[in-house]
Amino acid sequence: MPRQPPPPPGLLIVDKPGGMTSHDVVARARRIMGTRKVGHAGTLDPMATGVLVLGIERATKLLWHLGLDRKTYLATIALGAATTTDDVEGEVLSEADPAAVTGEQIRGGVAALTGDIQQVPSAVSAVKVEGKRAYARVRAGEDVQLAARPVTVYRFDVLATRREPGRIELDAMIDCSSGTYVRALARDLGGALGVGGHLAALRRTTVGPFTLAAARTLEAIEQQPALSLTLDEAVATAFPRRDVDAATARAVRNGQAIPAAGVQGVYGIFDPEGRVLALAAEEREVARPVVVLAPA
Repeated sequence: MPRQPPPPPGLLIVDKPGGMTSHDVVARARRIMGTRKVGHAGTLDPMATGVLVLGIERATKLLWHLGLDRKTYLATIALGAATTTDDVEGEVLSEADPAAVTGEQIRGGVAALTGDIQQVPSAVSAVKVEGKRAYARVRAGEDVQLAARPVTVYRFDVLATRREPGRIELDAMIDCSSGTYVRALARDLGGALGVGGHLAALRRTTVGPFTLAAARTLEAIEQQPALSLTLDEAVATAFPRRDVDAATARAVRNGQAIPAAGVQGVYGIFDPEGRVLALAAEEREVARPVVVLAPA
């Protein structure tokens, strides 16, 4: 039986269901698309749903750069209990009746967690400690203490508040830098209010320029296994664009530096036919390829 050709490179924007790890989604996509070359741009916890960006074939080279972008979430935060995982799936560590917590106190706690902050990731996060994931060390019985690191919470808006006996639930929209743990925001808000807190539900609505509007369920992708964006479309959507002439395109294909054009950050270089050649970044008077996507 002849071997099937690999699929074209590009991105799949998946609406991840709850109960699956990001690795589970990648494995399913590999079967659907018929290639081992599939990766994701930033994990989603099993309990979370929403936008998960997958790279197919050469588009996997984009994922590290996409993963550095900002992300938006719809979250439900429960006040009144702290858990071992900082979310609803963990064991309860402590409980306290939050009935006396006022709306003004909640607003103050949210404000303190907005902007540039130092955040300690959840102990069961995927952060590596001496080469091993923190969650793996916790499962092995180790006491994991992670260092705080800078993150940015651009927006933390409470959309609704529900008060129940022994519990307050907050629905919130959170726009934050990559590397921000929403579970940790829930934990820290509850801790600051003295009642404990954890994440009850989470849905990611955007990763950089990619939104739920472009996302498809795994079932829909299985029925129609087509890319969400070709490699050319993905780079044009996610990065600034620079078009070059044929001679410059040849230099880029060979990994050579070219004259700078005054573009900030990482950007895409396109040939005269509109095909993406590379991601590049400028330093002083030259632009150097970061990733060559169409080598000579």
